[in-house]
Amino acid sequence: MEDTKVPRFLRLPEVLDRTGLSRTTLYELVARREFPHPISLSLRAVAWIEEQVEQWMAARPPADRSKK
Repeated sequence: MEDTKVPRFLRLPEVLDRTGLSRTTLYELVARREFPHPISLSLRAVAWIEEQVEQWMAARPPADRSKK
């Protein structure tokens, strides 16, 4: 049996919570193609694919805590 993972959609509040970004920053990154684009769920609803958000987060360099 094939183990296929069904994509999970994340709505804006969850994306903001997971990434720590503000709404403005998130959409600026999307416009600059530095963050995954949302997909349209309906005329007035969009969501992000969880795996793409997780991949973006994993690609971020770790915070440099030595600069205080």
